[in-house]
Amino acid sequence: MSHGWLRQRERGTRFLYAFMAWVALRIGRPAGRALLYPICVYYALFSGAASRGSRVFLGRALGRRVGFRDLFRHYHCFASTLLDRVYLLVGQFDRFEIVPRGNEAVLERLRRGEGCILFGSHLGSFEIARAVGVSLREFPIKVLKYEENSPLVNALLGKLNPDVAHTVIPTGTPTSMLRVKECLDEGGLVGILCDRVVQGEKTVACKFLGEVTRFPAGPVLMASVLNAPVFLFFGLYRGANRYEIHIEPFAERIGMDRQERQKNARLLTERYVERLEHYCRLAPYNWFNFYDYWQGQD
Repeated sequence: MSHGWLRQRERGTRFLYAFMAWVALRIGRPAGRALLYPICVYYALFSGAASRGSRVFLGRALGRRVGFRDLFRHYHCFASTLLDRVYLLVGQFDRFEIVPRGNEAVLERLRRGEGCILFGSHLGSFEIARAVGVSLREFPIKVLKYEENSPLVNALLGKLNPDVAHTVIPTGTPTSMLRVKECLDEGGLVGILCDRVVQGEKTVACKFLGEVTRFPAGPVLMASVLNAPVFLFFGLYRGANRYEIHIEPFAERIGMDRQERQKNARLLTERYVERLEHYCRLAPYNWFNFYDYWQGQD
C-alpha cells in the first residue's frame, strides 16, 4: 500500500465546509445535495492525483474501463456521506433509512457489558456507527484513527457535536493502547480502520483486487494483546437516504503467544482483506481512498 494518503492535503476551505453545513441545516438536505453536483464535477475535472487513484481502484473493482461518469459517481458518493454526517451528528436519524445486517451478535455482547473491537475501513461511512453511538449514548464508542490530514472537517464536526472529540483516540500516542483498553473494560466499542498504513508500521503483503499490496498488521496485533472479540464493520451508502450496516463476526478472541503472533497476524490480516475485497466489489463507489492504493510496492 502506498503512503500517499499521508501526503494528501485536505481540499476545500473552512468557509466552504461551514457554508455547506449551514445550507444543510438551515435550508435542507435537497438544497445541500443539489450543491454537491457542481462541486463533484469540479473535483472530477481538476483533482488530478485523486482522480488517477480513483481510476486505478475503480478499474480493478469494476473490471472495465473507467469513464468520467464513474469518477463523478465516486466523488458524489463520498460527498454525500460527508453531507449526511452533519445530520447524523445533530441526531436527525429519522432522515435516513438505516438497514442493519448482522448487528445482533455484537449488540448481545454489549448488553452483557462485554467490550468489542470493530475492524472497519475507508469503505463507506464508519462515522455512521460513531454518530449513532454518541447521540444515543447506549454504550461507549471510540474510534482509533489518524486525524492530522483532515483538520477542517474534524473542526467543523466537532462544533456540530462537541462529544465527537471525546470519541477519537489518536493513533501512535503513548496512551493509545491504554485508552482503547479502558473503553473495552467499560463494555464499549472500539473501531479501528485497518486499510491505511502509517510509515514505519508492520505490514502484511496481501493480494487485493488482483495485485499484491501491503496492509497494516497493527490492528490484529493490538486485538491479540487486548484479547477482545472482533467484528468486521462496513457502513455502505446505497444512494438517496439509505445506508446498510454490515457486521460480521471475525474472531472470538485473538489470543496469541509471542511465537505465534506474527504468523497468525498474517493469516488474519489476509482474511480481513478477503472480506474487504468482497464489499469493495459489492459497493465500489464507497471506496474513499483517493490515491493509488498499489503505488510504491516492492
